[in-house]
Amino acid sequence: MKLNTILEELELLAPLAYAEDFDNVGLLTGNIEQEINGILVCHDVLENVIDEAIEKKCNLIVCFHPILFSGLKKITGKTYVERVIIKAIQNHIAIFAVHTALDNHQNGVNKIICNQLGLKNTQILVPKEKYIRKLVTYTILENHEQLRNALFEAGAGNIGNYEDCSFNSKGLGTYMGNENSNPEIGQRFEFVENEEIKLEVTFEKHLESKILKAMFQAHCYEEVAYEIYELQNQHQNIGLGMIGELETALSELDFLQMVKEKMQCGAIRHSAFLAKNIKKVAVLGGSGSFAISQAKKMKADAFLTADLKYHQFYEADNQLLLADIGHYESERYTKNYIVEFLIKKMPNFAIILSEQNTNPVKYF
Repeated sequence: MKLNTILEELELLAPLAYAEDFDNVGLLTGNIEQEINGILVCHDVLENVIDEAIEKKCNLIVCFHPILFSGLKKITGKTYVERVIIKAIQNHIAIFAVHTALDNHQNGVNKIICNQLGLKNTQILVPKEKYIRKLVTYTILENHEQLRNALFEAGAGNIGNYEDCSFNSKGLGTYMGNENSNPEIGQRFEFVENEEIKLEVTFEKHLESKILKAMFQAHCYEEVAYEIYELQNQHQNIGLGMIGELETALSELDFLQMVKEKMQCGAIRHSAFLAKNIKKVAVLGGSGSFAISQAKKMKADAFLTADLKYHQFYEADNQLLLADIGHYESERYTKNYIVEFLIKKMPNFAIILSEQNTNPVKYF
């Protein structure tokens, strides 16, 4: 199977447009025309993971963290990053990273944590901003339904739990074509007044080229008038972190013990106990200190994340329990989810879960 075909499935798993601006997701090494024999899925790409891929005859590695995060000026093998890249290229192994593209997905990293902890009624903790756009265009009544349906099929008109959403209003349009025009209604140099439908639909920004292509193909006008606006609306189904509820409230101690078992934590660093039960829980895999204020705003009893610094534990401010469960531990089940997803999409292809534990943090 060609790499380019597999990339289409990976885009469904974690649309690259969902990634944060600072991130480096997608294809890091490899040629899209390359024939892929097998896929190895891991958390981090280290040299031992490359060796495992070679041994298991996998020439595509799908990883969570990108091995290339910032630019390299030299590749001489002096650092672990350089050695990984050299070994991957020498052995014709492609590397694809998902990272924050999967972090922001509603079924991604944080949903996986919620499922592991048994949280119900989940919703996005920090919805993605400036991701929704609006298309406004104009057409005649006879073309209206065909055009609208084409936009829906291209992915426009989805709002939360609803689809095929649009606003349609009648108005009077005017135009006059020059000597090079070929108007649908009227003649060249004729001033035309005609009843039109104003059609408005929202869409996710990564669909813009697909939406515009559908509009131009379905529109009956020679010159299509349209506008695109960036909206301030938050996207309720895309974003970082999640918040949900336990089936039964637990004491703080019992809650941490449950988390330690479910997430297989070596240790949990936490803020002071508040002598209250834990029912509403916010989670954010990886480094999530930036969302402490949002967790408090949404009245979470506890917030699970990783990489909290000393002074950030003060931000609990007697309002919630902060728990740092470890960076790797908070994301540890992500690779299993990737494997399950790809097996469903490509059931007759070799997809292997890496046996390497790449957690750099050890506990004494």
